[in-house]
Amino acid sequence: MDERYHNQNKYFTDNYLQIVSILLIVISGILVFFFWNSHHGFNVPDEGYLWYGSQRVMLGEVPFRDFMSYDIGRYYWSAAFMRLVGDNGIITLRVAIMVFQILALCVAFLVLVRNTAAQSLFFWLLVFITLLVWMFPQYKIFDASLSIILISSLSFLLEQPSRRRYFLAGLIVGLVAVFGRNHGLYGAIGNISVMLYLVMKRENAPNLIAAFSFWLLGVVVGYLPVLFFLIFVPGFAPAFWESIRAMLFEIKATNISLPVPWPWLLPFERMTTVEILRNVTVRLFPIAVVIFGVLGIVWAIRQRLQKKKVSPVLIAAIFLALPYAHYTYSRADLEHTALGVFPFLIGIFVLLASQSAKIKWSFVALLCGMSILIMLPYHPAWLSKQHINIKVAGDKLKVDLYTAHRLKLCEELAIRFAPFDQTFVAMPYSPGIYAALGRKCPMWEIYALLPRSASFQQAEIERIKAANPGFAIIDNFPIDWRDDLRYSKTHPIIDRYIRDNFERLNDLAQNPAIYRSKHIEK
Repeated sequence: MDERYHNQNKYFTDNYLQIVSILLIVISGILVFFFWNSHHGFNVPDEGYLWYGSQRVMLGEVPFRDFMSYDIGRYYWSAAFMRLVGDNGIITLRVAIMVFQILALCVAFLVLVRNTAAQSLFFWLLVFITLLVWMFPQYKIFDASLSIILISSLSFLLEQPSRRRYFLAGLIVGLVAVFGRNHGLYGAIGNISVMLYLVMKRENAPNLIAAFSFWLLGVVVGYLPVLFFLIFVPGFAPAFWESIRAMLFEIKATNISLPVPWPWLLPFERMTTVEILRNVTVRLFPIAVVIFGVLGIVWAIRQRLQKKKVSPVLIAAIFLALPYAHYTYSRADLEHTALGVFPFLIGIFVLLASQSAKIKWSFVALLCGMSILIMLPYHPAWLSKQHINIKVAGDKLKVDLYTAHRLKLCEELAIRFAPFDQTFVAMPYSPGIYAALGRKCPMWEIYALLPRSASFQQAEIERIKAANPGFAIIDNFPIDWRDDLRYSKTHPIIDRYIRDNFERLNDLAQNPAIYRSKHIEK
């Protein structure tokens, strides 16, 4: 590779002004994009899942133990920021996520500049715009940022392998796992693969046993927050291990799978030229990620055996591409494509940086243009003409008609049947309703998508009895149009309990079904 890779530190110090300019572009660009999007849209299921959990953590509840949750890191990050600001609204949550995004991208560009042939500010601007539009949806920016952080830390290790850097790489993997076990696993696979890669033609680097020992020590130190909870927080350990057991042996999935959207399966005869271009392009990205990972590993090993220098960022991206392809293919939709694409994007940009000007600018412009074409129309502000103004827990938002209607309906039901902070049942995918109304869900499972055992459902019924909710709203819509994923099929015992113990208020043919407690005076 280019001799300039040997001089990254000199380049870094000699180009201080450009680096500062790049960081200003990153920070100001994220802020502009945030203010464009921040008051648009509200995803009641997924964004509500994070928002509700962050609110409950602020009130002293513990993820896994007290409510169904992601891993603890993102909740305590969000709750700490919300407590610092003194507000638990949805906009404050989004600001907390944005701060995490700024940190991740600033670190990433510092690493990119250190390990990429000298480029103009315009090149880095196009790289930044491409990465930014793929950081979608808003409530999943934690996940996008974690993959970028892993690429950055692994690049730092590859720059100059040492015991200290192995420890640091492990530390980052452990910290990342605090925010998401799946990211921790992807990071571990990528790190271990790089260790094996570095063993080949090893020169002045720790041997494999020493490298792995320091790396593993770093993982343990990074994962200490969760280990602390496992040891010292009552009830957390059994709930944590049960979540793993249920996923592996009961639910047997990390996501509800979807068929892979192969480009050749599109109904071309019913689509416009622009629709064909957008849909074919987005469906090519999951394929490109796998090709990049497979061919990249073969190429990287060949370069290593021939003792040729390769950008550390490129190697890091290559060895993380296939682990993150799992994220994309676990549920083959646009959201999961976006969350698994960053190793591919960063790796391609690093490759292009060392090409001739004609090749570089042609493909950088193409990749940036394709990304804007695909992703920009999915950002909530782009859809604002189809949205209406409402207030959600004191914050002004523009949301779609369906979300506005559902929030207004639940607010009216709460006033009539669950006054004075009384709880209610909103299932299966409405955790955002509880967060918006500031109420505690009477059940542990706040997002009920997959089938549960009879014993689990019975335990949830006991929680409902103890909470005495004022009303229930049950959406029996088939998720992904699969009849087996209706709430009445995935949770038949709870569904029957609601029907037997609550009074139906709307017609049997209507969805969602609305019930009032039989204990509430008419």
